Amino acid sequence: MFTQTADQDLLGNTTAQYLEARYPPSRVRELARQDETFDGTLWKQGAEFGWTTPLVPEHAGGGSVSGNGLADLLAVTFQFGRHAAPGPLIGTNVVAAALGRWGSAELHAGPLAELLDGGATAAWGHSPRTGRRAGAQVRAARSGDRVILDGTVPCIERGGPNGYLLVAATGPDSATSPDSAAGDGARSHFLVPLGAPGVETTPLHSIDLTRRYQTVTLRAVAVPVTARVGEPGTADAHDAALLDISAVLQAGEIVGATHRAFELTLRWTNDRYSFGRPLGSYQEIKHRMADLRTQLEASAAITEKAARLVGTGRADARTWASTAKAYVGRVGPEAIQDCVQLHGGIGVTYEHDLHLYLRRALVDAQLFGTPAYFTERLVRLVEAAVADGGRA
Repeated sequence: MFTQTADQDLLGNTTAQYLEARYPPSRVRELARQDETFDGTLWKQGAEFGWTTPLVPEHAGGGSVSGNGLADLLAVTFQFGRHAAPGPLIGTNVVAAALGRWGSAELHAGPLAELLDGGATAAWGHSPRTGRRAGAQVRAARSGDRVILDGTVPCIERGGPNGYLLVAATGPDSATSPDSAAGDGARSHFLVPLGAPGVETTPLHSIDLTRRYQTVTLRAVAVPVTARVGEPGTADAHDAALLDISAVLQAGEIVGATHRAFELTLRWTNDRYSFGRPLGSYQEIKHRMADLRTQLEASAAITEKAARLVGTGRADARTWASTAKAYVGRVGPEAIQDCVQLHGGIGVTYEHDLHLYLRRALVDAQLFGTPAYFTERLVRLVEAAVADGGRA
């Protein structure tokens, strides 16, 4: 679906073959009945393929195959969507990107190395407020050389037993103002081991059959000041950059899920006969399939351009990242719903595979901000660009 280099093709094809062998639809259905779906051995193998390194600079232990790590990773997320595969791919890569960009080479080298070699996974505790749903709210208070974190992150993806949470906390400057009051509104990022004392997790129900989610509550969790990632008070700016990355990767997964659903439907309309003719020979069905293909191609084109621009740091990258999530997050699930309808009664059964990909697309569309949220974000960006004379 995407225009890729030879190296990106190799990464994507290797991932496809691996996921096809490890997570066929029959295996996905087995995982649906299990409390835990994460397999550390398989994840570590994926890390060897290059699933965890593209967004991290070479000097920090990472590296891309094309010079644009986000475009490289898009080939992997596409296959994860096509196979509804488990594993905290997006969260781990987002946190690895944060540590590689803004983390301390000395203080965060250990956790970053664990993420890169597949020995640990990570979650990004970003949850914007949307409608009536509250976002993540965590506060930080300084206590000597420690920072005390209290609050709740409504939803993160579960990974391996050795995991980290990157969370933004509001409070005093934890590096330079040990005596400041907790009323400071600045937000800073902290890397929290999920096994630290005071970290409580509550499992959540999800319509995605292979991924497990949880709420994280921090109750007086003490972390060293050195757990801060980035300069004090930079979490808002850094979250915006990480949101661009996550939006592109989620769009890539949705495109993958939509592509798989379209393939199943195209095969069905060719094989299914109605009144002595293939279902796909009827004009109405032809038109609907053409519409689906157009939506799929448009989704892939927008996502690919967003990955190219965000990955190279273009000035208009944020606009395209927001466009990708706003458009693909809405169109993808709707297109798969159309595929369900084109299958008739069999399409709405649990035994058919279509719902595996619809579930993945629906969850990806909601995490880290809904399509409506990103549409509002896009409007604000356009308004700012107009106010700035079109230069933003």
